[in-house]
Amino acid sequence: MAIFSTRCCSFLNNKKTPPLIALLIGTLLGGIFAIIFQPQVVAQIAGVETLSFKSAYQGVMNAITVKTSIATENETLKELFSASGKGMSGMLGTIWLIICAMVFGGIMDAIGALARISKSLLSLAKSTFGLFASTVASCLALNVTASDQYLALVIPGKMFKQAYEDKGLAPENLSRTLEDSGTVTSVLVPWNTCGAYHSGVLGVGVGEYFIYAIFNWLSPIMTLIFAAFSIKIKQLITK
Repeated sequence: MAIFSTRCCSFLNNKKTPPLIALLIGTLLGGIFAIIFQPQVVAQIAGVETLSFKSAYQGVMNAITVKTSIATENETLKELFSASGKGMSGMLGTIWLIICAMVFGGIMDAIGALARISKSLLSLAKSTFGLFASTVASCLALNVTASDQYLALVIPGKMFKQAYEDKGLAPENLSRTLEDSGTVTSVLVPWNTCGAYHSGVLGVGVGEYFIYAIFNWLSPIMTLIFAAFSIKIKQLITK
């Protein structure tokens, strides 16, 4: 059921289906195919011997929402089923943290604290390298303080847009820098929504996988190196 749902969601995402619709269709089809091809498993989850419409519905809903277990004599599979069968309830801790982080970030934005941080960093951008460095620092700071990846992209993007144009730099430079420093580093902050989600899904703390996420912490460093030596820095073309 889980494998089919994942494959179905991937297929729909490739077809540019809206995420909520893709997740809903993948979940529903996963439940239907589980009833068709694994009725004994659905019956076991529902706690019955023979499936009926009611017990099939109960079994599928239990698999989706609450912690479930499937009896097996294989020790490896037993551990896998035990670790992965927590349903939506297993993600509640992570969801609460994400909600709190988004509320906190919204408050910081509303009171002007995020804009003040970005303006302070922007005032340090006297050269092209300084502008890139300020953008990177701003994204990293917002990932840590605002605890949300989207705020770490939107706020610096708005604040530095005009500065890049004033220095004759194409908007692609800002977009790439935001991605290299705002998007990929969000998973390296334990209290960030991305870091919390990855820790909850993988069952591995950020501190444990941090050193192995080479691409994530190396990207902002490479961005600064490229900026320092003017590598791949596209100039703004004016007509």
